[in-house]
Amino acid sequence: MASDLSAPPVLSTPAEHTFIEDPTPSSASAQTKRPQRSDRELYEVYEIVRTAAEIRQHGWQRIGLQFPDAMLPDAPWVVDALSKELEKNGNVDGEKKQTQKQRLYVLADTSYSACCVDEIAAEHADADGVVHYGRACLSPTSRLSVVHVFTRQKLDFSAVAEAFEKEFPEKTEKVVIMADVMFQEHVAPICELLRGKGYTNIVATEIVRDPLGTIPNRKLVLPNMQNEKEISSSLNEYHLFHISTPPTSLLLTLSSRLASLRIFSTPSSPYTTTSETPDPSSTPGLLRRRYGTVIQLATASIIGILVNTLSVKNYMTTISTLRAQIAAAGKKSYTIVVGKINAAKLANFAEIDGWVVVGCWESGLVEQEGLWKPVVTPFELGLALQGEESRVWTGEWWGGIEGVKAPPIGDEDENGEDASEKGKGRGEEENGTEPPAEDIEGGISDEESHPPEFDLRTGKLVSHSRPMRVAIRSVPRSELGPNGTVKSTSTSSSAVVKRATGDVALVNGVASPGAEFLRSQRTWQGLGTDYGAEDGGDEESTVVEEGRSGIARGYTVGRDQVRT
Repeated sequence: MASDLSAPPVLSTPAEHTFIEDPTPSSASAQTKRPQRSDRELYEVYEIVRTAAEIRQHGWQRIGLQFPDAMLPDAPWVVDALSKELEKNGNVDGEKKQTQKQRLYVLADTSYSACCVDEIAAEHADADGVVHYGRACLSPTSRLSVVHVFTRQKLDFSAVAEAFEKEFPEKTEKVVIMADVMFQEHVAPICELLRGKGYTNIVATEIVRDPLGTIPNRKLVLPNMQNEKEISSSLNEYHLFHISTPPTSLLLTLSSRLASLRIFSTPSSPYTTTSETPDPSSTPGLLRRRYGTVIQLATASIIGILVNTLSVKNYMTTISTLRAQIAAAGKKSYTIVVGKINAAKLANFAEIDGWVVVGCWESGLVEQEGLWKPVVTPFELGLALQGEESRVWTGEWWGGIEGVKAPPIGDEDENGEDASEKGKGRGEEENGTEPPAEDIEGGISDEESHPPEFDLRTGKLVSHSRPMRVAIRSVPRSELGPNGTVKSTSTSSSAVVKRATGDVALVNGVASPGAEFLRSQRTWQGLGTDYGAEDGGDEESTVVEEGRSGIARGYTVGRDQVRT
């Protein structure tokens, strides 16, 4: 767990394992399980006819085909079959249309999560649209149109009914039935089968693109003209029966909305990623750990906004809103894009005390195992930034960027101050400072008179959780500008201004905790920064020596051309 780490993880690979161990997961086991399917079966699985019809309807000429890792072995066949179907559709009444030949591009190794449409890879191919295969989070895209092909998977109805009867022996139990998008087409016939067995309170679902729905991306299909609003308001009286393994984010989201969760695990197939079936009874424990992560982030002074998508609609607006929230809390934010998240990448930013992920509602939940600093969702960040008096954990949870709200303007905070007055002069990332507090007799400002903050996990006093409120006091009042910035007679520069000991480091006249960390805590600050440190810098410089050159199988050293 992250709480057990007292230092950053070791990121280097032992030299003796450099060319022996391959860190990439092997797909050999998946290949051995892949059955031999006929062309007719593959046509049905990948819905070739429907896909070609929708491409033709959109008028796309350059199409990106995005496959998850488990389906990549079928990509060449899909390209060939889809190309033939598109050519077939190009013939009308026996006369070939005079149109440009459509080109298909396979998109593999997605930039972020496989459940999201990879618009970045599609734009590299200058695609007009994307066909997304496999399971999806159905988050709205920001630029390109998309056709979702969930693939048609087989399901044993009798096995599902038997498992359902074992979980719910009472025929009057209120149950909502849903499935992963790859099996969702089977929900309606299964509900009819169960009603035929005597169950009277079965509610089916169907797919809609609405991540903020009571059940994300699902609409309740009610028999006997029942009112959907009434069912939604009393949904906590219903149990959920989920076909196929759901993502952990869905379990956490629905844990506070329904009475209980039951899972029917479908047999692993070459079209689905192998993963262990989660235990719904462990969901309260997962929520408690998430709340512990929120408490850990509450005392963070520098928060990194970790961009985990460049495709979900309104992600730029969400980043701006998160910056405003963090600045309103007197903390510093830095926006960072690292591609697919792992511990090694995040450990490079030692000055960051915690992260908030901007991603889809599924990928926003990042497992904490191996991570040095906490990683939370925007919803959890909103809780962390609240005061101890107003922070209430209701069990509700959400992992996406939908519903992120800007900080209130014109309302009074817990100390009775007007938020609109208190927020003047606050920008987004670089301008997240407050106007300087006026001089008070005795030299104590309003900020200094605030009650002390304590870490609720350790009980220790935290004196630097709001650096943007206190850092500006280190600057003499005569040097302050109108918005808490520092007056400067020189032209704007991105160089770090190093001030005297005890003063804050500034970048472009704005207090920068990141620059202060670089100045005071980083032991290595670049080439040449440690030269002559032990001898007071009196050593004379020397001529740069020629090092190794050549290729890896045989380097040469210096002018003597000695091979090593």
